[in-house]
Amino acid sequence: MTRGDHTTPQAAPHIPVLLRPILAQCAPISGVWLDGTFGAGGYTRALLEHGADVVYAVDRDPMVFDMAQRWADAYGDRLRMVQGVFSKLDTYAHDLDGVVLDLGVSSMQLDQAERGFSFIKDGPLDMRMSQSGPSAADLVNTLSEEELADTLYLYGEERASRRIARAIVKRREATPFETTLDLADVIEKSLPRTKPGQSHAATRSFQALRIAVNDEYGELYNGMLAAERALKPGGMLVVVTFHSIEDRMVKRFMQMRAGKAKSVNRYAPDMNAPDAQFELVTRKAVAPDDQELLENPRARSAKLRIARRTSVAAGTDVAANEISMPVVKRKR
Repeated sequence: MTRGDHTTPQAAPHIPVLLRPILAQCAPISGVWLDGTFGAGGYTRALLEHGADVVYAVDRDPMVFDMAQRWADAYGDRLRMVQGVFSKLDTYAHDLDGVVLDLGVSSMQLDQAERGFSFIKDGPLDMRMSQSGPSAADLVNTLSEEELADTLYLYGEERASRRIARAIVKRREATPFETTLDLADVIEKSLPRTKPGQSHAATRSFQALRIAVNDEYGELYNGMLAAERALKPGGMLVVVTFHSIEDRMVKRFMQMRAGKAKSVNRYAPDMNAPDAQFELVTRKAVAPDDQELLENPRARSAKLRIARRTSVAAGTDVAANEISMPVVKRKR
């Protein structure tokens, strides 16, 4: 799940997830920050209100900037909005005091049926955050059965991926997929009936398609490397994830860059390797407390990890498999 819950039927106001622990761990907030997933502006506004001099607000979705106009002017030059992807954040700003990444799709996007992220309401099978490039319908209607199955399994951890892919390919031979409910119905019919309390049968498949459409794992991989290049010594890298694959990637990256990934001796001194680009601020992932879950049930799967930049020069790229990044191979 990511930044919202596909199974929540009613619209909900956007609430920044894990904001209280972020502000506490990064206090005092000051200097120049970059919010790589601007969305409804919750993190950006909180950073500005808690002491940040300037916040670069980055998002690939052009609609979010139109929605922010009603309040953005109040911050003047302190708020600098940039339409782009956070994988290129080091081209937007340097010497940053902090970078915040709140991964996945926002509640605001989920609640807009016309964006095609959710199957609660019928809408076009789109899922493009930037509103450009191939859509989910393009993937569903053109990928081979094997490529579809790999996408659903590796990006959505869907164990029945081959059965679902087979059902999709068989149905599209007669009629191509165009809407969210059409696809959700085919997925649901290809699986055993879900038990009460379980997520909708199409949840993992929709997650996988959204991740594939927006190259979310590639964005995360490159975004963490870009943050390493853009942060100044002492700068904070703050990442909020919503499912196990994202969290595993962030955990492995931070461990590797903090010199902790290969430490197996629990009696060894707890100190960074000489070439560590980061030091861990959160040793374990921080989860929402009971108060936050009461205020915002959509936060239930969120995890927060924070690392502080050292003075060591940015390292070379790490291999995708070293940080457990799944890669679906496409036929050419």
